[in-house]
Amino acid sequence: MGSVKGLKLHGMWASSFCIRVELALKLKGIPYEYVEEDLENKSQMLVHYNPVYKKVPVLIDDGKSIAESMVILEYIEDKWKDYPLLPEDLYMRAKVQFWAKFFDEKLLPSCHSIARIEGEELEKGINELLENVRTLEECLEKDFSGGTPFFHGERPGFLDIVIGASFSAYKAIEEAVGVQLVDPQRVPLLVSWFSALKDLPVFKDTLTPHDKLLCRIKSFREKALKSQRV
Repeated sequence: MGSVKGLKLHGMWASSFCIRVELALKLKGIPYEYVEEDLENKSQMLVHYNPVYKKVPVLIDDGKSIAESMVILEYIEDKWKDYPLLPEDLYMRAKVQFWAKFFDEKLLPSCHSIARIEGEELEKGINELLENVRTLEECLEKDFSGGTPFFHGERPGFLDIVIGASFSAYKAIEEAVGVQLVDPQRVPLLVSWFSALKDLPVFKDTLTPHDKLLCRIKSFREKALKSQRV
């Protein structure tokens, strides 16, 4: 595929929401220009293209801006038909979208929460996260188990992108907080799924390196805990 005129992605290296968009573009073979943003000193271009939320990711397609990762993923899927990310079957498509929403509304907030709390609140947060992880394991077993390595079959699709872009951070969060969040004995399907996912070259090249992410999470956690103790 030749160069896509005027296609730019404004993102930030540690944002799993931006990584989602990059994975979708790469899996579909769509060339794009990446613009790294400093979220503590946002560029005028970012503010111009996303005046409502002023945050990443923002996809610029020939001068037209699309914001919010889920909206961008659906835009990419609708515009570029090669390598479909969503199932053709409408029921399965609805299942994929349901669990993607569950991940964003239940599991991600649990992850973000435990990175900035301690003591009894941390214990409560971990239990909530473990419950959501177990629910996700049950979803994989019930709705997507078919002897294939990914949610969508033999190759990754929409749900693999949505969860995989964030799931890579769990090791860094485990190390930063000092607790096991994903137990292979309790959620073997999820562990097997992620093992297959992270070995794919496109994921290896796109996911944030562990050490770099760990440093950021530790710094974030230290600042959050310090502010609470003052």
